[in-house]
Amino acid sequence: MGRTFLTSESVTEGHPDKVADRISDAVLDTILVNDQSAHVACETFLTTGLVLVGGEISTAIYADVDQIARRVIAEVGYDKAGYGFSYQDCAVLSTIKEQSAEIADAVGKADHAKGVAVEDSYDVVGAGDQGIMYGYACTSTDELMPLPIVLAHRLTKRLAEVRKRKTLPYLRPDGKSQVTIEYEDSRPLRAAVVLIAAQHDPGVDQDRLQADVIEQVIVPSLDAWMDDKTELLINCSGSFVIGGPAADTGMTGRKIIVDTYGGYGSHGGGAFSGKDPTKVDRSGSYMARYVAKNLVAAGLAREVEVQIAYAIGRAAPLALNIDTHGTGTVPDGKLRHAVLDTFDLRPGAIIDHLDLLRPIYEPLSAYGHFGRTDLDLPWEQADQTDELQRAVG
Repeated sequence: MGRTFLTSESVTEGHPDKVADRISDAVLDTILVNDQSAHVACETFLTTGLVLVGGEISTAIYADVDQIARRVIAEVGYDKAGYGFSYQDCAVLSTIKEQSAEIADAVGKADHAKGVAVEDSYDVVGAGDQGIMYGYACTSTDELMPLPIVLAHRLTKRLAEVRKRKTLPYLRPDGKSQVTIEYEDSRPLRAAVVLIAAQHDPGVDQDRLQADVIEQVIVPSLDAWMDDKTELLINCSGSFVIGGPAADTGMTGRKIIVDTYGGYGSHGGGAFSGKDPTKVDRSGSYMARYVAKNLVAAGLAREVEVQIAYAIGRAAPLALNIDTHGTGTVPDGKLRHAVLDTFDLRPGAIIDHLDLLRPIYEPLSAYGHFGRTDLDLPWEQADQTDELQRAVG
């Protein structure tokens, strides 16, 4: 196969799209605290001086969207008028309506709608939409994630950390990272290129900023992967004072590759943030990762991509595909049967098994939904390996 170069990016929690994701997930979490039967599809739009929260929400409780949005914006770090966008003086508008009765009916009735006898409660929770969901895992890292996205997230988390701790007090909330890893025959060798874009206060000397970012962000995060040929690119455009929603519009669901595997594998196109777990964009993707991680952790493949297809209102998935890219210890078809024997892929079963009706989503709105060693996430547990090995025989 020879040498290849693969790249992933990440963004900080102050990136405008991530602020939008966090507001949407904060609204969801607030509702789930008191109403686990709620149906939530919350979308957020941000621009200079304006936060617009819309979507479809059916719930018995009141969520103060204005207060939630301003709290999130302040916690992210937009707390000064000089930033061009701040929690004190932005307008917050809400245009939320109830979920479509037709969708609610399909999700709630599932197979009842066809007169089919329901064998258990999981058959009465239909998928909240049609679509295809993907999960991925590989042996490249301890997290069973692709190395470039793990390192890219490590950089943006560190960038936020040195800002919040005032190690680099002149940094502002917006920022990006990008990491290119050189591979030989699918084995990662080194970081070939590391890129950081760090928003900062006016008047900061660029040479100082570059030296500080290298010392405080890049080296602590990537030192083991760098060599004397690694190219470091910091604020390629020069000054980066105007950032966040004052510079770029932010929208929920616009960083789906950052949220998942950094460009590895496939993506069905559905975003996660702001959606309750009856939406299979979210729960189905979490389950697909759970399946993929357990297959790899069980030693049944070095790399796995899982695809699950759903139809709105139907509980059972339409299709399941397992692709080990030739790394499986047994044929992919046999792994598919083992997965079907081990995992219940109906949305109701997924929600129950992964305990998804909890307010756990706001912390996921930045730095990825998978491979998160800083969070105790049920879909990151490798607890079905013995069952899979038995099912394979």
